[in-house]
Amino acid sequence: MSTREAVWEVANRLGVVAGTPAELFSALLAGPRRTVRVPLPPDHALARALRPLGQVDLVADGPPEPPPAAPVDLGDPAAVCAADPVRVTRGYEADPDPRGGLRPAWLRAGQSLLRDQDPAERALVLLAALDGAADPRLAPALARRAAGSAWRLASASREPCTALTTAPDGRLVVRADRVAAAACLPDGTQAALDERGRLRVSGGPGGRLTDAVVATLDGHPATALAAAGGALLTGDRMGTVHAFALAGLEQAGLHSGRVTALTATATTTATTVYSGGEDGTVRVWRPGLAPRRTPVAHRPYPVVALHAHAGGRLLAVAWADGLAELHHLPGRRAVPFRPGPRVRAVAVTDDGSLAVGLDDAVLLLTEAGAGAGPGRAAPPGAGISPR
Repeated sequence: MSTREAVWEVANRLGVVAGTPAELFSALLAGPRRTVRVPLPPDHALARALRPLGQVDLVADGPPEPPPAAPVDLGDPAAVCAADPVRVTRGYEADPDPRGGLRPAWLRAGQSLLRDQDPAERALVLLAALDGAADPRLAPALARRAAGSAWRLASASREPCTALTTAPDGRLVVRADRVAAAACLPDGTQAALDERGRLRVSGGPGGRLTDAVVATLDGHPATALAAAGGALLTGDRMGTVHAFALAGLEQAGLHSGRVTALTATATTTATTVYSGGEDGTVRVWRPGLAPRRTPVAHRPYPVVALHAHAGGRLLAVAWADGLAELHHLPGRRAVPFRPGPRVRAVAVTDDGSLAVGLDDAVLLLTEAGAGAGPGRAAPPGAGISPR
């Protein structure tokens, strides 16, 4: 079992995203101590490296073995998507030929591709992972194979992304600078939370409210940020969400541990806040009312990012294990997507598409049957406003 394959397998079982041993160690050191059954013999190099960290108690398990089969044609998209993923991974590791771009795409998205999934879903993940140097025939071939998946890839823009939000006119705003979160105010002002938890504003008039929040966060750093209507929302490391408005401040303790993500929508009569936490819950709160006791979503992994559509019926959620979801409210139907690399940010566009921000890409996905089908993808960057 190669080191790369072992890292992907262990990361999947631990619920983190990692492509290298260093990334795996970093993810483990940032989390709690836990026990996990890993697909490694005790003398495997990765098992020996993990043991001294003290963050994980390893219970050795046999590595996954691909079933006996004929060799896979590593240059054939259909064959690669249908074959055993362990066999494909080992084939690409043994042969450096890029196969028109299939090999680098597979190795970029391998942590997702190694999971059990239909060939159509695997084709979608591979399509999203293709880079600009790939053989132009690969994208339409993979799009045809992805026709049975829940999503269609509308566009893939190869650009850095640290945060996503939407502007008042509906444009998708991509932040590539070092910010933890971003939000747009109705007057066009862009607000961003820097890595130290301070508020930075640009591109608009600002005003008394933003000045007050800037002053507050200079002394009490925030961990999450959102804006809706006339309110600015922040979260803190104690699990409390703060709603700042000219009429005053309201607060609610919503999480056990740090607030990791916020989003909000507003009507003329109410503001609805969705918060995500280190505790793995997504909760909803309307300032002025008691928080709802039942979470909107709950998984055993921290929430990474949230974004609600202005209409209030769609909520995008990203989790620390690399899963992005589009939740249909209030029916609670969730449509998942795992790109492979870690998800930095998510957003819902005006037409109901899901934008997924990665370290080096922004993907725009439409639900099958809800938008353009294969072969009708929008040009890269369409509808995107970089910042």
